[in-house]
Amino acid sequence: MRLVVATCSARYSGRLTAHLPLATRLLVVKADGSVLLHSDGGSYKPLNWMSPPCTLKVTDPDDEAAARGVTQVWTVQHAKSDDRLEIELHEVAHESSHDLGIDPGLIKDGVEAHLQELLAAQIMLLGDGHSLVRREYMTAIGPVDILARAPGGGHVAVEIKRRGDIDGVEQLTRYLDLLNRDPLLAPVRGVFAAQEIKPQARVLATDRGIGCLVLDYDAMRGMDDAEARLF
Repeated sequence: MRLVVATCSARYSGRLTAHLPLATRLLVVKADGSVLLHSDGGSYKPLNWMSPPCTLKVTDPDDEAAARGVTQVWTVQHAKSDDRLEIELHEVAHESSHDLGIDPGLIKDGVEAHLQELLAAQIMLLGDGHSLVRREYMTAIGPVDILARAPGGGHVAVEIKRRGDIDGVEQLTRYLDLLNRDPLLAPVRGVFAAQEIKPQARVLATDRGIGCLVLDYDAMRGMDDAEARLF
């Protein structure tokens, strides 16, 4: 990643036309080819940018631009459109390059995999007498998040989402159709589990005989005593 702090102006042309007047800004050139201009405000969003695929060409200014104090001209051209970002640098206060390596990506707290792990360890949340068969129980169309054995016989298939919507109910319905064809598992009922279940999803699940379970993530992690709350 290349970082440049410079007094600069910029003009974007193509699908739209935009102009940034002369000011001190941070220019970021990433390894994927993207170029971004940031101010000292506005949180994470750049003032202007060019996403890859694009090419960056650095040239000397012409006589007219040099007379205005321009020392470098950056021309960023998109490879698949006429979009172009032209940056005129005047005074450069800082420039550095850094190898950031391969980023593992953002790991969110409370993702479905962690919810699945917690519910498998606390299978009693499905009701007394349930026991875990396995996580990621494979079917012909993909894995069911949790398969449990019901106390009165048969099994329970659990689909887990952070936010439960209609698509999740439809997914679980397809799993149930397949699982109930297996005489060693049937009858298999469904439970749709999520931190938040949208009203439309709850209505659809109830109509199809699928139970709904709201997961309290903090309580499952032992960080919140639900029984001690006033509300």
